[in-house]
Amino acid sequence: MHDFDVLIIGSGAAGLSLALRLQHDFRIAVISKGPLDDGSTAWAQGGISAVIDNEDSIEQHMEDTMDAGAGLCDEAAVLHTVSHGKEMITWLQDLGVEFTYETGRDGKKYLHLTREGGHTHRRVVHSADATGWAIENALIKNTNQKDNIELFDHHIAIDLITTHKHLQRRANDKSNQCVGAYVLDTNDNQVKTFKAKHVILATGGASKVYLYTSNPDGASGDGIAMAWRAGCRVANMEFMQFHPTCLYHPTAKSYLITEAVRGEGGKLLLPNGSEFAHEFDPRGVLAPRDIVARAIDYKMKQVGVDCVYLDISHKPKKFIQDHFPNVYARCLKLGHDMSKEPVPVVPAAHYTCGGVMTDLQGQTDVDHLYAIGETTHTGLHGANRMASNSLLECLVFASSTSELINSKGIDNISSVDIPAWDASRVTEPDEEIVVAHNWDELRRFMWDYVGIVRTNKRLQRAKHRADLLSSEIDEYYSHFRVSSDLIELRNLTLVADLIIRSALSRKESRGLHYTLDFPDANASLENVDTVLDPRLDTTIAKPLYAS
Repeated sequence: MHDFDVLIIGSGAAGLSLALRLQHDFRIAVISKGPLDDGSTAWAQGGISAVIDNEDSIEQHMEDTMDAGAGLCDEAAVLHTVSHGKEMITWLQDLGVEFTYETGRDGKKYLHLTREGGHTHRRVVHSADATGWAIENALIKNTNQKDNIELFDHHIAIDLITTHKHLQRRANDKSNQCVGAYVLDTNDNQVKTFKAKHVILATGGASKVYLYTSNPDGASGDGIAMAWRAGCRVANMEFMQFHPTCLYHPTAKSYLITEAVRGEGGKLLLPNGSEFAHEFDPRGVLAPRDIVARAIDYKMKQVGVDCVYLDISHKPKKFIQDHFPNVYARCLKLGHDMSKEPVPVVPAAHYTCGGVMTDLQGQTDVDHLYAIGETTHTGLHGANRMASNSLLECLVFASSTSELINSKGIDNISSVDIPAWDASRVTEPDEEIVVAHNWDELRRFMWDYVGIVRTNKRLQRAKHRADLLSSEIDEYYSHFRVSSDLIELRNLTLVADLIIRSALSRKESRGLHYTLDFPDANASLENVDTVLDPRLDTTIAKPLYAS
């Protein structure tokens, strides 16, 4: 039994930022399913959007975000996020993050701002093309210096412990409170009980539900699945973002080529060398990601090719090496010289725009359970996330959630007794091939039937297969000892079902959800989120933070 004041599940930008902002007298545990730097944050290349330039404005950043969100952004959430951009950059600088600078005409050093899809101004602060890595390293370094924070790597959460689900309640007590989590320590394969007065989900997204993704292996929707099983609503799960440009190469695993390449003049080409992006949107390669990804998908199917090409070879070699040193080196290692030739690219699942419903301080439907970062639905992203708003969201909501938890404190929260994990009725698995086979089948049918372009028939096929898999996995889970692969598969299967149900319920095309059966947007569904409630059937309603 581990007993802490605060348990943070996830060690990326959201989780570690929160840990650093909590009161120093709190005893804090941070668990990471792998090494501390193994999540999506360290993989982020582009940067953090923030209004820095005098010619830019909060209002314009809001307008760009809401335009990309295709009528589903919540204005209060957008304002809350973008208005703190500059403050977050300053906070990171104070932590020691080394951003990229340029020399102005006055001879002074200024933050270099790049531009990405959907932005009307240069407002993306970055550290070359490895911004996430710079941020994650700084966060880990600062966290290691805090005596009140204990880090547990190679620990994967199995389920949240709530008063409704695991504890005896008084007859008149209808509240549902989170009091901890059961966690598998993969170092010794033992299940441990973490007790806490506040629990925060900062587990990232669920893009690993698709066969092709830019995300690391751990992006298995754990927080969304655990929150659902604990009694939390989720919203807008149909909006899964596909990044337009992942390197197409048989040995390049999930390697994303940053959108900043297009922001600095990169072109999208067909194999014959012709450009095509302007056929779909006047903004061309700098249109929001949903538009560019659909354009690439359409052209690949129309022409019958396996990829398209991203070309920035018209820029000087030194410019490319200075702005994109890691992308350049990786492509060169795989046989593509960006300074001399176009590189092959394809879309891949990249970001989960929906998730656990929270208010603007991270509070979920369950008392003392919070969620921040990609695992949430806050209203910021709407039907499509604008580039480089994700790291900003992690930082801003970590800040506002820490303010709430700090104000609540821990002394006035009653403690409860938690039963230890019961493994007395399970045995060692007899055929682990079941897990491997179902993992592969799930990701393949999600890619084929619930991808960039959908139809009701494809979605119904996916639903049928998801139901079968869910039944099989539940039976397997109840009979055999847990493993990290089984935990992730169980979560991914649940998230896949939530995505499919959400997609079937939205009878229109909007943002990242495009269906041939309803190819146009329905004006009556603007500002209407797809909300799924574990206590009810699918409903269409306003989110938690709305009036």
